[in-house]
Amino acid sequence: MDTSQPIVLTVTHHDPSGSAGLTADTETAVSLGCHITSVVSAISVGDTRELLGVAPVDDSLLVEQARAILEDMPIAAIKIGYLGSVENVRALHSVLRDYPQIPVIIDPDATLADKESLLAPPLWEAASSLLLPYATMVCPNRREARAMAVEADVFDAMAQELLESGCRYLLLTGVPACDKQLENRLYDERGLVRQFHWKQLPPAAYGSCGTLATAIACHIAHGLTVIEAVSRSQQFTWNAIADSRRLGMGRPIPNRLFWTKR
Repeated sequence: MDTSQPIVLTVTHHDPSGSAGLTADTETAVSLGCHITSVVSAISVGDTRELLGVAPVDDSLLVEQARAILEDMPIAAIKIGYLGSVENVRALHSVLRDYPQIPVIIDPDATLADKESLLAPPLWEAASSLLLPYATMVCPNRREARAMAVEADVFDAMAQELLESGCRYLLLTGVPACDKQLENRLYDERGLVRQFHWKQLPPAAYGSCGTLATAIACHIAHGLTVIEAVSRSQQFTWNAIADSRRLGMGRPIPNRLFWTKR
């Protein structure tokens, strides 16, 4: 068995535009030297402008997909994005508890629709109790963090509330800073570990949060420490967003293969 190339498993939806979801995760993994395997959690209908519909897969099918890959290949990291139903959250929990040694990176993915995202109340309640205890890292942006941490009113308190759910690290992104900069904050159980400042780019490209979470999973799969993985993944994502392309009539799409133009 060839183990020279790390294998990452992504569990998320299919986005027909390629802006986010499985196609975007594949681009990110290939760009970072990983082989990607995928579990389809839902089929969405939409373009770069809007979501028109989404249909979660059956929970038993999600389990069959995941176990088929996990029993066949040495998965080095798992990235979780949009799941689509409480049943799928429960189904994925039944899989993760059998593989506690694999690092898990969770992107809350509120880009689809508030009522259908992982942050919708029934889904988030299930994810908080069933998935976060298995998470190496959760990567919410500031809007997602506010929706997830309902008892907190400042960012540090939001992070602490989410860490109490059981995840080891939390990367809070998009916190406004001075001089047209954004701040990303890495937390663990001790509190704030490190702050990262980035020049604010034009309106966010579609799929940027998922790109960051997948990049972290890939760097961890390569054996980097959490801090190294977070640092390199932010740089990768910033470059991909900076080189975004408007391929349709809606939002621009990050160029996750930006380095091929050099």
